[in-house]
This record gives sequence, structure tokens and C-alpha cells, in this order.
Amino acid sequence: MKILVINAGSSSLKYQLINMETEAVIAKGTCERIGIDGGKLTHKANGKEFVICKELPNHTVAIKLVLDELVDKEAGVISSMDEIDAVGHRVVASGEAFTKATLVTDEVMKTMDEIAELAPLHNPAAILGINACRAVMGNKKMALVFDTSFHATMPDYAYNYAIDYEDYQKYKVRRYGAHGTSHKFVAGAAAEYLKKKPEDLKIITCHLGNGSSISAVDGGKCVDTSMGFTPLAGVPMGTRSGDIDVAAIEFLCRKKGMSMEEGLTYLNKKSGMLGISGVSSDFRDLCKAADEGNYRAQLALKMFAYSCKKYVGAYSAVLGGLDVIVFTAGVGENTPTVRADIVSGLEYLGVKLDAEKNKQKNDGTIHDISAKGSKVKILVIPTNEELVIARETAALL
Repeated sequence: MKILVINAGSSSLKYQLINMETEAVIAKGTCERIGIDGGKLTHKANGKEFVICKELPNHTVAIKLVLDELVDKEAGVISSMDEIDAVGHRVVASGEAFTKATLVTDEVMKTMDEIAELAPLHNPAAILGINACRAVMGNKKMALVFDTSFHATMPDYAYNYAIDYEDYQKYKVRRYGAHGTSHKFVAGAAAEYLKKKPEDLKIITCHLGNGSSISAVDGGKCVDTSMGFTPLAGVPMGTRSGDIDVAAIEFLCRKKGMSMEEGLTYLNKKSGMLGISGVSSDFRDLCKAADEGNYRAQLALKMFAYSCKKYVGAYSAVLGGLDVIVFTAGVGENTPTVRADIVSGLEYLGVKLDAEKNKQKNDGTIHDISAKGSKVKILVIPTNEELVIARETAALL
């Protein structure tokens, strides 16, 4: 069985073709600048990279180009589209409409349109990608795999906000979380690596990248997560503010003459590490600037680690104990100083980091960076969201 995994953005589209017998990626690539001058497809297969510069006026044209490359005599890996058994689409938010992976139907897509506003930066783009695939691939079976699904097991007292309960019932304003496919993958991978049953472990998973979220996983199920109604909440991120007093937003909007829409853009695009440091949203740039003595870069990194540490401490209380801390995603996998700062001071929980092991470079494998005698395992696990999407799509078939 071969599953094509699609992750569509507003002007980009990433894909992987996965052989489910071996779970190996046999081709992958990215379409860039969809709907913008200078479209480009970068396709990797058979140990080679192929770059095609071609205008991509919409997602339908981009999907058609991807499929052409997959069957191309030189760059292709399949003889015809018939070899693709199904398509799995990454979707950020499901609201309460979907709590697990779902096959695409006209009725499902109608619901998707209705809940698009729950993730205005992501869901409309996903819908474009799904509709483009349906237009090009006809009756090919397709599945929607939601970032929020893994968090659907949170209890009501964890996901509800302290607002008028009737407003929750009417508008479904509550905590949904994000990055669920990543949290699910690394929690499962941690259990497998430790040769333990997921039901026997209390795990805190730290997905740290340009977007960051932290989850408490008890017995293989999510019981709390840091992102909220949208991916804006939680720890400060590359350009997102994370948790903030909503009254401060009203104050800032008044002082800066911003509308509510402009205020949300400010929080999503101009805050976080970029806003604090004035240097960059990229942690590599921040670490370099901090090493050179830049106070604001140092402050940004300290604020990030401090916020992550608070969530780890809180979630250890929620879990009633802690067996494993997992670091994953771009920052979590590749920035030793950030990992060290987050776990520093958590010795009272039985968390002890091995400084030398922590310096190991990311080679795509799992690393145990906990010190000898640490009661809590500290693992660095490369995430694989696409594989989770492929697995859940295959399971639906």
C-alpha cells in the first residue's frame, strides 16, 4: 500500500509518498509560491533532487505537477496514479466536529467549510489542497487527519475556559491544542524505545519549533496541552506571543490604534522571539546573538525556557508523577542549550541531564540524554507527523 501525504499551506504544498509495507518515504517534495510569481517544485526521489520552475497559479495546478513528477520516467517512483492507494491530508483544527481521522465526503467538506474559522491561518489552505486533490485525482480515497485529534481525550475540566458555559455550548470556544500528530508520534516512539507499554508511562512531550506546544500524556492519552482555542496560546514562539492577559491586548490596540484584526496579526506575526529580541524568530540566530552578548536575544531565550519549564512543572502535577520528558521538532531536536535551560532546576522531580550526551548532534535517531541515576528519562526524538498521517489513513482503509 502506498499513501500520498499532503500538507497544504496558503502558498505552499508539501508532500510525501510512503510505502506502508516498510514505512519508507519513496518520494517527497515541496511546491512553493503557489498563486505568486516564481512558482517552483522541488522533488526528491531515487536519491536525486529535481527542481522545476513553473508558474503555479493555484493548488490544482500544483497537485497536477506533483503527480506528473511521481510518474515521470526519470524522477518518478510509480508507473501510474493507480499505485497510490489513498491520500492523507494534514488539517490543523477539527473543532468538536471530528475527533479522529475521517474519510473525505461532500458532507465532511461542508463541515470543514463551517469550521474553517477555527484556524483561519491554516484550515482554509488545507481545504484548498483537499479540493485540488479531489479535482485532479477523481474518486481516489482521501482522509483528513487532524492536529487536534490526539487532544480530544482531554477531560472537560482541562479543555474548558471559565467563560459563560452557554457560550461554550453555542460557539464551541474551548481549548483544542495543536501538533497532535507530533505529540502522538513521539509519545508512542518513547514507549517503544523504552520497551514499555504506553499505558504504563507518564510523559511530557515538548514540540518546540517556530510553533511550540507542550502536552501531558498519561497512559498514551493526552490529558492537557499548552495551545488553546488557536495555536496562539501557550509558550512564546517564533513570532507568536503565547499566553497573555487579554486586557493587555485591548490596551495595546487602543494605544497603537489597532483594530482587533490588526491586534491578532501583531500577536501572531510580530511577537514571540522576534518581538522580544528584535533580531529574529529563528533560534539559531537568537543563540548566535545571545552568545555575542545581545541582551534582548538572551532575554528571549530565557523567557522561552522559563515558560516551557513552568508547563513541565504544571504537567508533572497534572500527571501525578513523571517518567519521561521528550524533546522534538526543530528547536527541541537541534538546540542543546534550550533543552538544558528547560530542565535546569527540575532535579526535585528526579530530572537529571547528562551535559555531554545533550551535546550530541541530531542524526535522525532517538537519543537518551538523561544522566545516570535520573529517575526521569529525557529523550530527544525526531518527529514524523507525515508517518502518523499515513498510518491513520491506511487504518481507515
